[in-house]
Amino acid sequence: MTGPATPREPWSLRELHRDLRDGRTTPADALARSRAAVSDTEPEVRAWVAHAPESEPRDTGPLGGVPLGVKDIIDVAGFPTKCGTSLREDAAPANRDAAIVTSWRRAGAIPVGKTVTTEFAYFSPGPTRNPRDPGRTPGGSSSGSAAAVASGHVPLALGTQTAGSVTRPASFCGVASLVMTHGRIAMDGTAGLSPSLDSHGVYAAGVTDLALAWSAFTGEVDAGSTAPRPPRLLLWTAKPLGVVEDGMREAIDGTARRLAEAGAVVDAFPEEDLVAEAVAAQKVVMAYEAARERAAELAVASCISEQLATLLRSGDAMPDTEYDAARDRLAEIGAALTRLSESYDAIVGPAAPGPAPMGLSATGDPVLSRPWQALGLPVVTVPGAADAAGLPLGVQLVGRARDEQSLLAAGCWAERAVSGQV
Repeated sequence: MTGPATPREPWSLRELHRDLRDGRTTPADALARSRAAVSDTEPEVRAWVAHAPESEPRDTGPLGGVPLGVKDIIDVAGFPTKCGTSLREDAAPANRDAAIVTSWRRAGAIPVGKTVTTEFAYFSPGPTRNPRDPGRTPGGSSSGSAAAVASGHVPLALGTQTAGSVTRPASFCGVASLVMTHGRIAMDGTAGLSPSLDSHGVYAAGVTDLALAWSAFTGEVDAGSTAPRPPRLLLWTAKPLGVVEDGMREAIDGTARRLAEAGAVVDAFPEEDLVAEAVAAQKVVMAYEAARERAAELAVASCISEQLATLLRSGDAMPDTEYDAARDRLAEIGAALTRLSESYDAIVGPAAPGPAPMGLSATGDPVLSRPWQALGLPVVTVPGAADAAGLPLGVQLVGRARDEQSLLAAGCWAERAVSGQV
């Protein structure tokens, strides 16, 4: 296929939640809808590794009955965690849920299967295709979760991010995502790559859906049900990185104009070179830590992809002093950016260099997420923009550490403003 496919309609969590609450549908109906959507489009999208057996769902918790996809580096009791690698082809089923899955179950979500990941959440892609154009990558490493939400298979799906593994797929597939503050939820039961960088994430159709999910997950007020004030934003262009394509640059400029016209304060980000420094430091930290986290795989490097083997070898050869210097520099950059942005609600900028690239042999460049991930900050991807060909382009909002609630409020307002509802 050489052009965009007929867009599939993502499944609104907010609408499903309202229908469940008001008795217009049941958890069993929701699971049946999920299975039917998967049956209809999975042969083309290939988002799933395994599906849960049919069972009678329990209607408990604020999200009682909501189907949930889980990235296949995250343990779900009864499922093997294969991590997108032949090395785990014969993995035994997990005995217990990962900490993040336990938390979502407590909120009422029902894991309905494991979604495709790239190999050990790095660059070597799985079989998943972009629902908006099956000839293009869905991004990675949380490729299956993004595609499953974009295809309407589930209204929520879990991902993880070490460089750009949640934000980039959201941008490419035209859905919303939240990357949590580093350390917000324990990574227990999750096959990580870089302990000081790995974070949990979640996908939904829109930011207001994410706000509802976050409210159910944490008990905080639903930011999507209120009328937040226009945010104060810093506009980050990423110009020093030299990767932003014309279509994305035009989309960011247009988004900034619409936000300002709707009442937001949009000021220029004053220290773009600092962000570029954070990109370089993130690469050092990721390689060094990955070589130690995945030492067993490095020992059998001939059995893994060349992309992953190269990362692990480079990290293994890296001096401790280089790693320590990168960590120290990131601490300095983080402190500087905190001072620069303390009177703003979020930093707004491009979520990816452009639309999803053609081809399925790579997952696109995570460079625009690397700095924020290195600093451990929460990020929301706002969908709605598109290039001239109609391919999705995401805008990312970067918030304050451990303040996902305020970030989601700003994201909900931005989503409404971009769609002309403010």
